[in-house]
Amino acid sequence: MEIIDDLSSVNLNSETIITIGAFDGIHRGHQHLIQQMVEEAKKTNRLAGLITFYPHPDAVLSPYNPTRYLSTPGEKAAILEKMGLDLLAILPFDQKMAQTPARDFIDRVHRHLHMAELWVGADFALGRAREGDVDSLRMLGQELGFTVRVVEPVRWQGQVISSTRIRSLILRGKVHQAAQLLGRYPSLAGKVVRGSQRGHCLGFPTANLEVRRERVVPADGIYAVYARLGEERYLGVANIGVRPSFEVGGKRIVEVHILDFNEDIYGCDLVVEFVERLREERRYSDVEQLKAQIKRDIAQARRILAEER
Repeated sequence: MEIIDDLSSVNLNSETIITIGAFDGIHRGHQHLIQQMVEEAKKTNRLAGLITFYPHPDAVLSPYNPTRYLSTPGEKAAILEKMGLDLLAILPFDQKMAQTPARDFIDRVHRHLHMAELWVGADFALGRAREGDVDSLRMLGQELGFTVRVVEPVRWQGQVISSTRIRSLILRGKVHQAAQLLGRYPSLAGKVVRGSQRGHCLGFPTANLEVRRERVVPADGIYAVYARLGEERYLGVANIGVRPSFEVGGKRIVEVHILDFNEDIYGCDLVVEFVERLREERRYSDVEQLKAQIKRDIAQARRILAEER
């Protein structure tokens, strides 16, 4: 898969089928559209391409209420490559891009990528003031020489799967439901950094995760998780919150106790996959009560993860 950040730098010899959007999270609805597009491209000897943006358009258009990301550009690229895309364009989104007329943008895409088909959802719109809706794009396609294919949305429990819906579930700690919409577990990735060593003193050492500020982080609480180090995957229990048993008004953290594991992984990249929320974060005045609860959490996590496997 070729990754570009400038349409004018592309030199293609084949026609393309293109889809455009934020595609945050690459959820099951996105996957449905992309899989069909890739299959059609192969059948017609064309290239399958996807155009997305960074930062997320909402971060520019609503700077005081920025969207939290379900996936970073790197995570998005890794998922899309496995889906068989030939071309991924990650274009910078700024005020200039926001004010670009839909016609100008689509004309650039058509010229530089030899776009023969544009695949979108029914509510798709792009360009200044969202002027480039499906009807106007079809008219533009007749003029420039490409067709517009509308793909119906995927529904779950009667509602359309969307990134907004998934963010809401994760922020409420409903990671199991979010996984059903994503088609995989919600996850966080980052480097393991040194913490206060509280868990080690309790006999349950934890890996503290350095998480990017713009990521969607699940609600405070205790979670059954998988922890991935390279190609290895371990069972674990994660705590998200401020550790009220030790301090008041502390910094919010993400820490993971990896089960049956005792290695120094400071500085390593760790991926935490959230499977199920076990309970809310609580304050314990007695250390022995806290340790007893941690043991119960570990036992519950083992049962849940055994069933998942």
